[in-house]
Amino acid sequence: MTAEESRRIIGIVQITHFGHSCVLLDTGSARLLIDPGTWSEGFESIIGLDAVLITHQHVDHLDGERLPALLQGNPRARLIADPGSTERLGDHEHEVATPGMTLQVAGARVEVLGGDHAVIYPDIPVIANNAYLVDGAYFHPGDSFTPPLGRVEVLFVPTSAPWLKVAEVIDYLRAVAPRTAVPIHQAVLSGQGEQLHYRLLDSLSSPQTTVRVLDHGEPTPL
Repeated sequence: MTAEESRRIIGIVQITHFGHSCVLLDTGSARLLIDPGTWSEGFESIIGLDAVLITHQHVDHLDGERLPALLQGNPRARLIADPGSTERLGDHEHEVATPGMTLQVAGARVEVLGGDHAVIYPDIPVIANNAYLVDGAYFHPGDSFTPPLGRVEVLFVPTSAPWLKVAEVIDYLRAVAPRTAVPIHQAVLSGQGEQLHYRLLDSLSSPQTTVRVLDHGEPTPL
C-alpha cells in the first residue's frame, strides 16, 4: 500500500505549499492543487491529482506554459476555473465554476465563494475571482478577503500584494479566526519582508489562531 493510499484510508490531511498562492491539499479522499502560477515552483511533477483549481486569470495564479505538462501527468484531473480564466485556458477541457456552486471532487466537497478580485486601483478593471472552501474546513480566497462560511480550520491567508496592506490582512485574519493560518501570496516580499509580515500576523492574530509558515514543497499534516 502506498503512502497516498494509506492517507486516503485514515483521512490524514496534508498540505504542501509550492510558493506564492500554489498549495496542494490532500484531504485523504481528494488531491486538489490550487493556483499553479508562474511564481510557484515544484508543482510540475505532482501526479495523482483529482482536480486543478484556478481562482483567477493572473499569471501568478495560472501558468499557461507549465499547465499542459501538469495536466498531461494527471489525465484524470478535472480543471476547474473562474469565468475570467476561460480565454487563458485555450483548448484545455475545463469546467467553469461560479460563486454559489458546490462541486463534488472525488471525496471532497468544494464550495465556490467570492466573485471579484480585490481592488488594486480604481483605474484597473476588477476581474473575476473564485474562493474555494474545501470540506467546510480549508479555505483559499484567491486574491480577495472573501469571508468563508463560518469558522474554518485552515485559512490560506494572502500576506502581501499590490491590492492589500498588512493591517487589512490582520483584520481579515481576526475576522475569520481560523484554527490555523497558512501564509501564502508572499512572492512580492524580500526574505526580510516575509519574516516581518509573518511576525506581525503571528503577534496580532486572534488568540485561537496559530500562524503556521510551511516549508516549501514539504507535505505538512494540518
